[in-house]
Amino acid sequence: MAQLVKIQDYISRYQIDLARYPTQFVRLKKSQWDRIKRQWELGEDISEWQHIDNETEADTFEEKERFSFIKKIFTGRQKEAAEDVEDIEISNELISSEDTIPEEETTLTFEPKIVYAPQSIHELKRMFIDQFFHFQMKWASSTLREKSYVDPRFMRDSLLRTLLQTLPDNFLLFYYPILQIRKAPIELDVVLMSPTECICITVLEADNQAVYVGGSDRFWMKKVGTKDSKVLNPTINLARMESVLFQLFKEENIDMPIRKVVLTRNGYFDYPGSPYGIRFVDRRNYGEWMEHLRKVSSPMKHMQIRASQAILNTVQTTSFNRDIWQQASQTTED
Repeated sequence: MAQLVKIQDYISRYQIDLARYPTQFVRLKKSQWDRIKRQWELGEDISEWQHIDNETEADTFEEKERFSFIKKIFTGRQKEAAEDVEDIEISNELISSEDTIPEEETTLTFEPKIVYAPQSIHELKRMFIDQFFHFQMKWASSTLREKSYVDPRFMRDSLLRTLLQTLPDNFLLFYYPILQIRKAPIELDVVLMSPTECICITVLEADNQAVYVGGSDRFWMKKVGTKDSKVLNPTINLARMESVLFQLFKEENIDMPIRKVVLTRNGYFDYPGSPYGIRFVDRRNYGEWMEHLRKVSSPMKHMQIRASQAILNTVQTTSFNRDIWQQASQTTED
């Protein structure tokens, strides 16, 4: 699962220590998956699932020292072949495998809501990944002392979920981050940091089966059935993103290639010729593109971390102190 480093202007624990938290995330997920998979394969009779019914209960993941994945009774099943959540070995060039995270920073737990007993290893894996997605949103919008309000639409965002659940752990994702450049807020689109390159992605997915007829003009033509309408040329946004990131990297002496992608998972691009340095990904080649990214098995790189840190150094953050948040919630309830 790719790591959600920053979403809009939400607080992120990666801002605290980017050199350590990516490795901590991988260890957390792997240990929980190994444990629940082992229990499932052995057919252990274990306690019933516990559900997270409200925000207060969900926040207990900040107060416990151990990771707990609460289980349901799995009996009468056939043991299947082992399967890992990730097929690649993840390492971080900035931290050794023996290093540990300070105790204060490991007070996290993972308590998913489980509603049925999976009958196959594939169901178990899907259930685990789906529940871990919710934990990722908590991880990427809170710290021990602060948290940000998460717009519910992100929990339903299929692109966000797909990127996180399909790509491997060595990818760092910035989802529409808001940067402060010369005291002015600038919202980027999707920034995907692989071990070897920075991928800027502009997304067009408003209508199914839409055909986007592109060119060098400021507006493109969007055709949906017999209806035509104009959309802003997405390469303009891409050029702006590239310019902002290039300048950030240059100031920090970071050597990280920047790639540009225009993406539509549910439509098609009709672009005469091919603009230099831009890749168009639509329904015809989306699967191939994702598979190529998924197979990137390189460990996290020093330059990747530095490039991500350069972005985090300029992000805008809106958050609340946890004590103030809890007091406000109690006042509302009263």
